[in-house]
Amino acid sequence: MDASSDALSSALLDWYDAHARDLPWRSPPGAPPPDPYRVWLSEVMLQQTTVAAVKAYFAEFTRRWPTVKALAAASDAEVMAAWAGLGYYARARNLLACAREVAAQGGTFPDTEEGLRALPGLGAYTAAAVAAIAFERRAVVVDANVERVVARLFALDTPLPGGRTEIREKADAITPEARSGDFAQAMMDLGATVCTSRAPRCLLCPLSPHCRGRATGEPERFPVKAPKKAKPARNGRAFWIEREVDGEGHVWLVRRPGKGMLGGMRALPDDGWSARADGSGEGPLAGPWESAGMVGHVFTHFSLSLNLSVYLGNQCDSLAQEAGEWWPLDRIEDAGLPTLFAKAARLALAETGEEA
Repeated sequence: MDASSDALSSALLDWYDAHARDLPWRSPPGAPPPDPYRVWLSEVMLQQTTVAAVKAYFAEFTRRWPTVKALAAASDAEVMAAWAGLGYYARARNLLACAREVAAQGGTFPDTEEGLRALPGLGAYTAAAVAAIAFERRAVVVDANVERVVARLFALDTPLPGGRTEIREKADAITPEARSGDFAQAMMDLGATVCTSRAPRCLLCPLSPHCRGRATGEPERFPVKAPKKAKPARNGRAFWIEREVDGEGHVWLVRRPGKGMLGGMRALPDDGWSARADGSGEGPLAGPWESAGMVGHVFTHFSLSLNLSVYLGNQCDSLAQEAGEWWPLDRIEDAGLPTLFAKAARLALAETGEEA
């Protein structure tokens, strides 16, 4: 690094020593690095998810599975249910695949970016973050917060995603050899608490004397983003089938295919979200069906509206030929339903007069 980059990294690390966020997966500034398992687990959970949303899930996962070997020994169903509500469910499948690979290798994570990249589900960002934070390797760690800080710091005006190559090059130029893990976390904290998307707090920023974006008078203009495309809208139908089993109310749940949207999760039966205009797909029973209304959810690439149909009765013998299970209504919150189907369950329970 040149003198100006050295001054920049020193200013940022001094700020981090005084203002680092207290997070359950971190070690304090200057302390020995945390357990690689906790770093890896937190980084996977934090992908496209807020710190506030992750904290409770991280606490529960580390309580139930305190080591990577313990997680590797868990069943797919247990992990998918524990992940329910956190979204982006491919992460949970990759989490298990990675944990089992690490366990097969003796339970120790590789300590280099190259070795970490060879594990299932670890992309460039996660491998760099684990290498830097858990193993104190010099690595260039660029998440959305770091991307914003660097784009403003150098007033980089190439629109995303095309501008990411230049952002990474500039991040590399200012990453120090020493304390690269603290530096990466300092950049993340700066973006999360000071160099925010809106109304950045430039007067509190330790990098403001170096910031070209601030010098333009319009730091919020960076990074420049391409116009968003409108998300397509899909429609479909979901089915709530309720009957008594041993005198207690139960609902029919299915397991979604291992690959694809919400793969491996328990869910209500549906019509495949076939983009019908009226959500009129065929149900798994002849009926009679009663409409409970609509539920909606926004996924990464499309929005979905489901017409929820309810069947109450015990004429469900034909379902014996289907893959599924009768789940107790009084334990519906333990089923690990993804957010979309949890919404549908609450709607159905309200419609049928049960407690949600």
